[in-house]
Amino acid sequence: MTTDEPRIRRRVAMVSVHTSPLAQPGTGDAGGMNVYVIETAKRLARRGIGVDIFTRQTTASDAAVVEVEPGVKVRHVAAGPYEGLNKEDLPGQLCAFAAGMMRVAAHAPEGHYDLVHSHYWLSGQVGWLAADRWDVPLVHTMHTMARVKNLHRAEGDAEEPRGREIGEAQVVEAADRLVANTRDEGRELVDLYGADPDRVDVVPPGVDLDVFHPGNRSEARRSVDVPDDAVLLLFVGRIQPLKAPDLLIRAAAMLTRRDPTLRRRLVVGILGGPSGGAVRTPMALDRLALDEGVADLVRFVAPTDRDGLATWMRAADVVTVPSHNESFGLVAVEAQACGAVVVATDVGGLPTAVGDAGLLVDGHDLHAWVDAIESVIDNPERQADLSARAAERARGFAWEVTAERLASVYEAALATPRRASINESDTLAGIPTAVIP
Repeated sequence: MTTDEPRIRRRVAMVSVHTSPLAQPGTGDAGGMNVYVIETAKRLARRGIGVDIFTRQTTASDAAVVEVEPGVKVRHVAAGPYEGLNKEDLPGQLCAFAAGMMRVAAHAPEGHYDLVHSHYWLSGQVGWLAADRWDVPLVHTMHTMARVKNLHRAEGDAEEPRGREIGEAQVVEAADRLVANTRDEGRELVDLYGADPDRVDVVPPGVDLDVFHPGNRSEARRSVDVPDDAVLLLFVGRIQPLKAPDLLIRAAAMLTRRDPTLRRRLVVGILGGPSGGAVRTPMALDRLALDEGVADLVRFVAPTDRDGLATWMRAADVVTVPSHNESFGLVAVEAQACGAVVVATDVGGLPTAVGDAGLLVDGHDLHAWVDAIESVIDNPERQADLSARAAERARGFAWEVTAERLASVYEAALATPRRASINESDTLAGIPTAVIP
């Protein structure tokens, strides 16, 4: 027990089965969700809500419990072999994971956890069981949804399995409250999964403004070895078809064809590692760069820590977010907080994240993307205006605000009678078409 323990007035069991909040974002299954889980947990603890984060142990060296800061503990649960399991293999380990959670709770006083907050559908299945066992509310955040991903699937990307769709529908029915990143995501929960609109709360994610903030561009460029007069275009994220990093390489090639003099100054940074199916079937971006004649302009950079990421973003002229779908687009907000101009796909949560402080492109037409990028790099006044607006907009997305709203969701869940047992025939029936107000 820490010296700060008496200030904890509530305790939440947060569940993140398939990816640890301690993992480096940008590769494997680690991404924006990891950042969301750890950042909200820290801010909740500072508000007097203790958080135990349950995640799967993936190496023998993982400590059973890691105290991140007073009030926040990461608990590693043994469920299947440490290595060699893909996310698609994890449904078979949910029973083992749930049993591990139950063992932890068995050593705590009765009523130790006031609430369960699960992240992603795999965690929702475990959270459903834990909430029923402990007779506490279940709050669930989807982060991504199979039916949405299948509607916006990238060419060549595998369709999300039917089993995931069913599992998500069950979690939607079981949860006492559903947290959506944006109003559009809330509508998708209602329209595609039949969620009760009265149980859907919109809570936008945040950004760490102590890390991601404007700074001296020249200093940032010296730190990442980019010439001061360069035009730096950046992609940040996991390397997978859904994120479409290949579009930036193709765009760079078209930019140099339109303006051959740009080749002397253009630098393209691809920050991230392979994820999902791209681990087994790599996207071969290096080969694409070679084929497009821009291999000498492209730098592939391994995932970096948050301070290093912020430095790259401060150095950039444009940060591209060409995803086929994003529930929010945390990278876009982090980039804007650094004063970078964001060019993003007009899809999912990206319009909410970017707003009018960046440029939104409809679809993935290469000419449209190159036009948007050119309109920034060829117009210093416009770039400066968008940069200032981006930093100002990002200040409205602080993690402290996210945590405050989550705390209100928790209180609403605790104040409402728990939902009755799930009727499976209702869960898997036709999907209603109500619209969230």
